Amino acid sequence: MGRQHDDAPQQPAIRASDLADRALARLLADPGMSAGRRLPTERALAESLGVPRSAVRAALSRLEARGRVLRIVGSGTYVADPPAEAAGDPDRGGDASPAEIIETRMTIEPRLAGLVVARANNADFARIREAMLAAEAATDHDDFETWDGRFHHAIAEATHNRLMIAVYRTITTARDLAEWGALRRSSITGERRSAHNREHAAILEALQARDAARAEAAIEAHLNTVRNNLLGS
Repeated sequence: MGRQHDDAPQQPAIRASDLADRALARLLADPGMSAGRRLPTERALAESLGVPRSAVRAALSRLEARGRVLRIVGSGTYVADPPAEAAGDPDRGGDASPAEIIETRMTIEPRLAGLVVARANNADFARIREAMLAAEAATDHDDFETWDGRFHHAIAEATHNRLMIAVYRTITTARDLAEWGALRRSSITGERRSAHNREHAAILEALQARDAARAEAAIEAHLNTVRNNLLGS
């Protein structure tokens, strides 16, 4: 049996990520891929593209965070109803500055803790942990940013509050469109990434312990770290 793509990637990670993003964008642009259609499996996509499954998985996570696809555990990945375009639409956060994004996150995210503690199930915690571990294992900045965003979005999803999830999707979209990414790239270091990973672990530990106060404090402390790294204050 041949080795799987994950075991022997033949292209730099950033190139594989770019290929996966472009291929999935073309796939979703196909008129036949209407809302509700199921996408090929991660394995099938990886084999057809010649990229690691991890690159496909990360690309699907980016699409899910933007509301383009819906992944259902044990069933597959489906085309979602297309969201309103964020670019140029202030109601979707496309023009938000990094300072506005972090201000919004600090207002909303700590409050998610109580809902997650009250409602999250084992599958929710598994998704949060998957994103946390993938961020820890990321080999380049783009992968780290993808899984960092997925970690926080998975926490929002674990509230099981559809409006809250939609609000957080706007935050995720704003991060993609604003100069947030360039600022993060210039401000993040290996040491800071390690600190982020430790803080993510503390957040997950508190959520799984069903300790809302500790989880809220851990999220707030993490966002303070992000703000200080980004804005220097």
